[in-house]
Amino acid sequence: MQRRTTLTTLACAAAAVALAGCASPGADASWMTLIDGDKGLENFNRIGDANWRAEGGAIVADQGKGGFLVTKASYKDFAIRAEFWAATDTNSGIFMRASDPNKIGADSSYEVNIWDIRPDPKYGTGGIVDFAAVPVPPVFKAGGKWNTYEIEARGAEVTVKLNGQQTVKMNNGKFASGPFALQYGPGVQGVTGGPIKWRKVQVKAL
Repeated sequence: MQRRTTLTTLACAAAAVALAGCASPGADASWMTLIDGDKGLENFNRIGDANWRAEGGAIVADQGKGGFLVTKASYKDFAIRAEFWAATDTNSGIFMRASDPNKIGADSSYEVNIWDIRPDPKYGTGGIVDFAAVPVPPVFKAGGKWNTYEIEARGAEVTVKLNGQQTVKMNNGKFASGPFALQYGPGVQGVTGGPIKWRKVQVKAL
């Protein structure tokens, strides 16, 4: 009887260790998934006239004068992982810590850009518009393939990685907290740009 009790105790202890490992700070359980394939539109408020829809295993927009999917929650210190597909002429981005959730723009949030042919290339793909420039001629391109953005914001420090490569790192405290937004924007000189597709979007509070 004592041997069986000892074995049971050891088994429970092993299970507790395993569960503790699963709950470690780096575990995926701490990430909140907002878009997973073609699911997740209900997690956002829509601003503008972009034709957001579920299509082909992603959340897609390719028509309209411009629009955003705005998170319903606000974030201060956070990490974002986002898988997206863009065409060469797609104008999109992730706008973070938006001070006005009903009026998203680069003057009221940090815009991590997706725009390979932006007229001013120093704030093209991988840059933070008006705050952190990328090299010119552009070396970071998103057009014609699936990409991953990894963004981390801790206080005034913001780091952006595109497909595992750091594009910019800045220290700026202008915007402290707010929702983030996914953009579909007009192309060069207002013409219709290429589509944007979001396949996975996750956020984690830090």
